[in-house]
Amino acid sequence: MSLETMLSAFALMLIMEGVGPLLFPNKWQNFMLKLAKEKPNTIRQIGGAIFIFGFILLFFIN
Repeated sequence: MSLETMLSAFALMLIMEGVGPLLFPNKWQNFMLKLAKEKPNTIRQIGGAIFIFGFILLFFIN
C-alpha cells in the first residue's frame, strides 16, 4: 500500500468525521454528551466492534 493511498484513506476519514458536526451540530453535540456519560468499558466495546468491522471490510475489499 502506497503512501498516497494511506493519505487518501486518512483524508476520507477526516471528511467523514466532519460531516456530523458540520451538518448537524446540535445533534452531534447531544450525542457527544451522551457518549461522555457512558462507562469506559462500553465505549471500549463500541470501539472494538467498529475496529473489527473496519478490519473485516478492508480484508474483503483487498
